[in-house]
Amino acid sequence: MRLAVRRALVGLSVCGALLSSSAAVPATADPLPVRSYAYGSHARQTVTVYGTRGPALVILHGGYWAHDADWSRWARWFAGQGFRVYDADYRLNSDARWPAQRVDAVAVLKWVAARHGGRTPLLLGSSAGGQIATVAGAWGAGRDRVRGVVALSPVATPYRAWVDGARAGASQERRKLRREARRLAGCSPDDGDQGCWARWGDMAASSHASGPLDAPLFLVHSSGDFVPPAHSRDLSSAARTAGLRDVTLRVVPGAAHGAGLLEAPGVQPAVVKWLRSHA
Repeated sequence: MRLAVRRALVGLSVCGALLSSSAAVPATADPLPVRSYAYGSHARQTVTVYGTRGPALVILHGGYWAHDADWSRWARWFAGQGFRVYDADYRLNSDARWPAQRVDAVAVLKWVAARHGGRTPLLLGSSAGGQIATVAGAWGAGRDRVRGVVALSPVATPYRAWVDGARAGASQERRKLRREARRLAGCSPDDGDQGCWARWGDMAASSHASGPLDAPLFLVHSSGDFVPPAHSRDLSSAARTAGLRDVTLRVVPGAAHGAGLLEAPGVQPAVVKWLRSHA
């Protein structure tokens, strides 16, 4: 039932993209095949595939770990750039606490690799999806499961989001991010429980930095993002200190967040160039 609904929504979003003259995403030249599949038994463990050929690119959407952010238009656009795109859903923080989201990311990466003769895919994550993506690229031998990670506005350190959301004058977005990070962990850092602290640490990509075993990183943030660029700066520093040489950090002017960064000057071609160089 979930898969059928997903397919119907994909069809509607495609029609909307074609009919809307205000869509910010560039149109692809030709209609692309779209298919939806299940990569696991949970209702949210689904993936929508755009295109039929090219290097595999998995996308993990944002949405505060609490709901979907629609990436269908950008998925179609990346497919038009020569990638076979796998737009993946994963269990939300209302379905299961961490590390279920990492488990799902690893599962979909393995599922995609199996469809490409064992060749590992590229990975792009946005916001909360960027946190999942960066952890998937560093946890254990991340390089063995993913060729490279692009993260747009990654919430690379959820504990930082927890702290920022409690500051005086914190924006509505930061307060919501704090609440949803707590739901993701299933406990508050203020509880003083060691198991809880361990879970918050496990959610931070920097805690898994292991140098050459990690997947290459391309991190993009805007200077005024409600998820501050310190998330990417800290992760970049930790990855380099651990010995990962293939790390790129780009901070652009403005306050664009997640997919909006692809509209910032120079970001779109830089992301595509980096992905192609790591395919």
